[in-house]
Amino acid sequence: MKQKVGIIGLGIMGSAMSANLLKAGFQVTGYDIVPERVKALVEKNGVAATSCKEVAQKTDVVITSLPSNEALHEVVLGKDSLSEAGKSGLVVVETSTLTLEAKNEAYEALKRAGVEMLDCPLSGTGAQAARRDIVVYASGTRKVCEDCGSVFDGIARANYYVGEFGMGTKMKFVANLLVTIHNASAAEAFVLGMKAGLDPELIYNVISDSAGSSRMFEVRGPLMVNASYDQPTMKVELHQKDIKIISAFAKELHCPTPLLSTSAQLYTSALAHGWAKRDTASICAVMEKMAGFERKKDGTR
Repeated sequence: MKQKVGIIGLGIMGSAMSANLLKAGFQVTGYDIVPERVKALVEKNGVAATSCKEVAQKTDVVITSLPSNEALHEVVLGKDSLSEAGKSGLVVVETSTLTLEAKNEAYEALKRAGVEMLDCPLSGTGAQAARRDIVVYASGTRKVCEDCGSVFDGIARANYYVGEFGMGTKMKFVANLLVTIHNASAAEAFVLGMKAGLDPELIYNVISDSAGSSRMFEVRGPLMVNASYDQPTMKVELHQKDIKIISAFAKELHCPTPLLSTSAQLYTSALAHGWAKRDTASICAVMEKMAGFERKKDGTR
């Protein structure tokens, strides 16, 4: 019998995971502070819950997909929280990109409640999550991670066990550092090419099949080609949060990250333009302004 799965946080990533788990035949119970997101889950044959506590009581494995440290604290220790569920043997799979301090606090609180918590950040965008094209960085008790294998298979194309609790987040920091830089380099390449008179779609097609390509170029390139940023798979404001967390982590280790620091300025500029809710590919538009380049309405110069 398949495990009953709960999802707390039905935003871009959470809704994609819930949809894929339902397709895979899991019973999925979900909760979000935004009622419309819970309603959308029910319309896909999911089960609605009115609190984190109720999600825990109805399921075997709870996936959390949250925007902030504060949200995790509330989910674990707030009113009607996971720690109040009294569900010994419950497994919580924490997939968010948050600080190690916040995750460790949650881990200790849930341990006292008899709940096993895994640190399992995800690599991939919302669009990739919808296609089940993401990767799980699983960390925590190895046996528990292995027992969650079928759940991981329901949401991701691959999962890697990377070590004790917290190592998943460290691996995620490394991955997101590269995402930040590669997204910026893709934008820079498009602007250079377009200002030189190259068609953006041609740039995408040729470079995607060349040595200079990257996964971010392939994923965000189509958005940059069409200058289409209003249906985000990763919002600028959320990625800015990730950049701050990674930068603080690197500072603690006395590890220089000059490329991250340089790239971060582009995301800050996107915020300054009022593009917090746009996709991070919108830094291409930032660089177009910096280069004094303006596309015609059909997307050409």
